[in-house]
Amino acid sequence: MNSEQQAVIQECAALSKTGQIGFGEVVGRLIKAGVERYHADYSRMEATYYAPDGTSLVVALNLESMPIARDFSAAQVETAVRQSQRGEIKFPQFSRQATAAGCVGYFAQIAGKCVQYFGRNGEMHTEWFPGAK
Repeated sequence: MNSEQQAVIQECAALSKTGQIGFGEVVGRLIKAGVERYHADYSRMEATYYAPDGTSLVVALNLESMPIARDFSAAQVETAVRQSQRGEIKFPQFSRQATAAGCVGYFAQIAGKCVQYFGRNGEMHTEWFPGAK
């Protein structure tokens, strides 16, 4: 992963944590930087970003510790996604709602234009980027 990609990732992570930018802007910046995908892990409170060449960068989420519900609710995850898309909530609030819905993490497949949210027992919910399907 080159230094430009690392700088964009660090900036996006910092701005997301404070709610200064939303998911759409993060994805746009990561696309321009050539980032292929990332994995947000709520259990470890970190995100791993991947370049097409296989290199990666791990960044702390720097969020308050959040309990993760035992049961996964795709409907609750979807509600949080829609609120985020409408600009009603930003990453910190989204993360609280996602973990309350039993989401242990997600893969943002930038090249694949979707996000896969998953629970502790292998449950999964896929959300496609607006206009992707």
